[in-house]
Amino acid sequence: MAIGYPLGAVFGGMVARELLKGNDWRAVFYFGSAVTAALIPIVYFLVPESVHWLARKQPAGALERINATLSKMGHAAVAALPSLSADVKRQSVSDIFTGTLRQTTILVTLAYFLHITTFYYILKWIPEIVVRFGFDPSTAAGVLVWTNVGGATGGALFGLLTLRYNVKALTIAMLVLSTIAVTIFGTSSADLQQLSIVSAIAGFCANAGIVGLYAILAQAFPTHVRASGTGFAVGVGRGGSVIAPIIAGFLFEGGLALPLVSLALGLGSMFGALALFFLKLEPDRVAAAR
Repeated sequence: MAIGYPLGAVFGGMVARELLKGNDWRAVFYFGSAVTAALIPIVYFLVPESVHWLARKQPAGALERINATLSKMGHAAVAALPSLSADVKRQSVSDIFTGTLRQTTILVTLAYFLHITTFYYILKWIPEIVVRFGFDPSTAAGVLVWTNVGGATGGALFGLLTLRYNVKALTIAMLVLSTIAVTIFGTSSADLQQLSIVSAIAGFCANAGIVGLYAILAQAFPTHVRASGTGFAVGVGRGGSVIAPIIAGFLFEGGLALPLVSLALGLGSMFGALALFFLKLEPDRVAAAR
């Protein structure tokens, strides 16, 4: 799922380039809205509801919908819906702010926010930095494409690695490597090939970290608040995408050189890894998420 972002950036950029040859900037937004609108019925009719959610909420036709999904996944059908205790029925979305889940919510939100700050620094500032090195804007866009190619590759490879290795440990490792890669980018010279390679590596590590964070979100919250917990963490965390370019702009305007700015923004991933270090994932919840 997460590699759709960099892949969309690559192919969307190609489409945007063609659209802008004979149209103004509005054409890009018309295209984006049309594609989104076309996906609404596809999601509505073809994406099944979560089996766990149906088993807990038990709306009309829940058993039939569960068995249809189980059949597609190669599992046997179930004869009846589970009985729900009074405690289960009293559960609500506000549980992410109570009890032991409060700490989980804080840590995953903090980790996502901090890493997104680093991620959006490289996404938003790489073209401008390449231009400042003396290259033309089209060349800078090409470097950004390599960043997204690296991101898509990192996301896909990370997904395969999680089949064998611990997701939390892998994610922490990717976040640490993201800090290192962004810091190295800040020390790069005005060499287009070097900039492209380092950008691809930074994109690889940064997007792999995002894939890992999404997997951790699925494991960190129980079924009844999984969507709410994920939505809160991602929603608040996306604030990092807003402040990252702004912070970098202020630092550059303040006279800081590229190596120091890259180090400062790159540390977001490192601090995100530290937040994950203190996160405790319950074994039974991890098994359920898988």
